[in-house]
Amino acid sequence: MLNSIDPRGGKDLDKKAIKDENEQLIEEIAALQKILFAEEKHSILIILQGVDASGKDGTVRNIFSGINPLGCQVHSFKKPTEEEFAHDFLWRVHKIAPKNGMIHIFNRSHYEDILVPTVEGYYTKERIDRRYDHINNFERLLTDGGTKILKFYLHISKEEQLERLTERIENPVKHWKHNDGDWESRKKWDNYMRVYENIFAKCNEVPWHIVPADRNWLKVNHIAKVLLKTLQDLNLEWPELETDKFKK
Repeated sequence: MLNSIDPRGGKDLDKKAIKDENEQLIEEIAALQKILFAEEKHSILIILQGVDASGKDGTVRNIFSGINPLGCQVHSFKKPTEEEFAHDFLWRVHKIAPKNGMIHIFNRSHYEDILVPTVEGYYTKERIDRRYDHINNFERLLTDGGTKILKFYLHISKEEQLERLTERIENPVKHWKHNDGDWESRKKWDNYMRVYENIFAKCNEVPWHIVPADRNWLKVNHIAKVLLKTLQDLNLEWPELETDKFKK
C-alpha cells in the first residue's frame, strides 16, 4: 500500500491556495470545537502515527492552534513505565480516552505496542497477533460509546526523514528534538514498513487515513479536512438553558 502512495501528494499543487485553505479549515475547526465542548455529547480521538520526524508535533501545533485548550488534550506515548508494564498493554491508553465534549490527540498510540515488540522481537507472533484482536475490540468499544476515532499515518519518504533528522543535528534551534535512537530505528525502516502494512490490513475497522507528509502544508490540509467533516457530521448545537427561569 505505502509504495503506491506518493509521500509528496502529487505534482502541480498550488501551495499558496492550499495554505490559504488551511487557514479557513483551522478557523472552522476551532469554531465547531467550542460547540463540541459545550454540548458534551460526543468525543473525538485522533491517533497520529508515523516514523520519527514525520511531523506529528507540527500537526498538533498547526491544526489546533485556535481551539479552546480546555477541550483538548495531547498525550505522547513513550516506553511504558514500570507501573504500565504491570498492567495489560491497553491500560495506559484506555484511562486517557476522551470523555464527552473532548478532543484527545495521541502522538503515537497503542499501535506502538505492536510496532516495537514486532520489530525488536520482544514477543512471539502468537502474542502479537492477539494484540491486533485486542486493539480492534478496544476501538470497537470506544466507538460504541460514542467516540469518533480518526487514525492518521503520516507518510514521509526515507529521503525526507534523512533531511529532517540531519537538520536536528545541524540547526541549533532543533537540537532539542535530536535522539540517537531515531537513527537506530531508521536502520530498520523496511521492517517498520512491513509492520505498518500489517496494521493497516488487520486494524482497519476504523479506517486509516494515509497522509502524504513530505510537505507540511499538504499534510495539514488532508488531516484538517477529515477532522472538519467529522465535526460537521456530528450536527453540533449550542446547548439551551437548563432552566425555564429566564425563558420568555
